Amino acid sequence: MADISRRNILKAGLITPAVLSSITVDDLFAQENTSTVYMTKDLSPEGLKRIYSYINKEITGKVAVKLHTGEPHGPNIIPPVWVKDFLTVIKNPTIVECNVLYPSPRQNTKGHLETLKTNGWTFAPVDIMDADGEVNLPVKGGKHFKNIAFGKNILNYNSMVVLTHFKGHAMGGFGGSLKNISIGCASGKTGKSQLHEGMWGATGKKFMENMVEGGKAVIDHFGKKIVFINVMRNMSIDCDCAGTSAAKPTVPDYGILASTDILALDKACVDIIYNMEHNAGKDLIERIKSRHGLRQLTYMKEMKMGNDNYKIVEI
Repeated sequence: MADISRRNILKAGLITPAVLSSITVDDLFAQENTSTVYMTKDLSPEGLKRIYSYINKEITGKVAVKLHTGEPHGPNIIPPVWVKDFLTVIKNPTIVECNVLYPSPRQNTKGHLETLKTNGWTFAPVDIMDADGEVNLPVKGGKHFKNIAFGKNILNYNSMVVLTHFKGHAMGGFGGSLKNISIGCASGKTGKSQLHEGMWGATGKKFMENMVEGGKAVIDHFGKKIVFINVMRNMSIDCDCAGTSAAKPTVPDYGILASTDILALDKACVDIIYNMEHNAGKDLIERIKSRHGLRQLTYMKEMKMGNDNYKIVEI
């Protein structure tokens, strides 16, 4: 812990004795250890580029841009034209995905590549990371897994930009940056089956914990060279994996949030949904509650993956 004491704070003139008398050292430490979440209401390619400039300091080398590229003709994905413009500010970018577990053209690489063309992801290199096999990444401190299988090609990248469409999810309650790197980077053949414990064997809080442990493996792999952007737009209660059958979005568009702290970012987005005026987020809140989705956040904290104390800085 940093050297925080009443004497030091008073000597520095940082706060008056009267105010200090009502604040504990724990309060001051919490304020000092607050993660920053940047936010813009500018839902556009310019908004993406601007917010990325606040978090990109450690992004170097060959960069993986993790997206959910969607099922064929998926109506709610981040618009490919936005991403095309956004990638102009990233050196050496490659869009990365993995094959899926559920019945879909994206279950195999051939069908996945066709879906990418259908949805317009033709302007940049796209790497199906498990096309040529898998790699086991360790889960440090995991209580459910010692390692999890991810697409082998994750090893080819120095950094990762996690560009996420924040929305609901049939099993997770909500899908934020955690879901994008955990389920999204797990190999279709093995890793996704591990996390789901077969074909949807894990549900509720157990599934959330599995998902967190998958995310922990990816974050530990990249260290400081991973950043997170959540786009709060077209927020259906369903994931983009539902494709054209996804429920129509009922939650109003909000903006774009970004951070180097995955927990702070996903929690900020959830808090925004819970605190919308006129209970506008009620459908997504119900989805989150019914799936025990908040366990994603509490278990990320337990796994020391980030900070649940945050401040939002609007840009």
